[in-house]
Amino acid sequence: MAVAAKNIPAPDLVPVRRALLSVFDKTGLIDFARALAAAGVELVSTGGTAKAIAEAGMAVRDVSDLTGFPEIMDGRVKTLHPSVHGALLGVRDDPEHAAAMRDHGIEPIDLVVSNLYPFEDVRRSGAAYASIVENIDIGGPAMIRASAKNHAYVAIVTDPEDYASVLNALEMNFGSLSLDFRKKLAAKAFARTASYDAAISGWFAEALEIEHPTWRAFGGRLDQVMRYGENPHQSAGFYVDGDKRPGVATARQLQGKQLSYNNINDTDAAFELVGEFDPARSATVAIIKHANPCGVAEGASLKAAYAKAFACDPVSAFGG
Repeated sequence: MAVAAKNIPAPDLVPVRRALLSVFDKTGLIDFARALAAAGVELVSTGGTAKAIAEAGMAVRDVSDLTGFPEIMDGRVKTLHPSVHGALLGVRDDPEHAAAMRDHGIEPIDLVVSNLYPFEDVRRSGAAYASIVENIDIGGPAMIRASAKNHAYVAIVTDPEDYASVLNALEMNFGSLSLDFRKKLAAKAFARTASYDAAISGWFAEALEIEHPTWRAFGGRLDQVMRYGENPHQSAGFYVDGDKRPGVATARQLQGKQLSYNNINDTDAAFELVGEFDPARSATVAIIKHANPCGVAEGASLKAAYAKAFACDPVSAFGG
């Protein structure tokens, strides 16, 4: 049975009076925090983020002042506290929630700025098992998901690229953020934590050599919008997971029009096919059409290999 909702309508504009900032990637943090402070927003923060803000000359309130509890266990436990999650999850127009917040001294948080430990980067670096596990963020995703769920009252920012749009929205709405804007931030936040968890579960399956796990998740970040999908009437996006393995995902387009799904699919097939040959032995060329090889050949030079590959099936090779 599903959890019943109370159907309390969400307000359109929510004033941002208090912000909680807890980030690993501090790109743009200081300028963003300074703009928030200039707008009269109280800054609450944790650990290294609080230190960076304070060193930049801004007043910042440590989250332990909010919780009445210190950070413990090498920072593993700092925001996992009812004073934080109550501030994020409380439905402020629900009399019962409002009473609980008053009774327990929970101060509402209107804006959360959080990005995650670099699990994906540490995994790709080939770090030791223990180091990879240590970079699995727990408090960050919990805060992000709580804020995103309660987007009726809380705005969640997970990407430094969104700082400018948040500040613009605050200026346009005289210190408030609209429901539509909060919904978009929440959608992005859930996508980010989903991709993060997909990377973690994928790593475990790989490390434990589980070929067919019961649950399988995939995640990635939009790299580019394709010219069209497999057919001209279809749309398509190209998502990458950050893996630095040489291939289409790490290639740079030098010239030409925007790529389509078929361009990416064919190029990937060609790259992988050529990769099966030894480059120390000879040059190799593959001609691909709709992900099918029209011809593949080795030669003393790329020109010679191309001529041989083209001769395999000149008709099908047209446009490949």
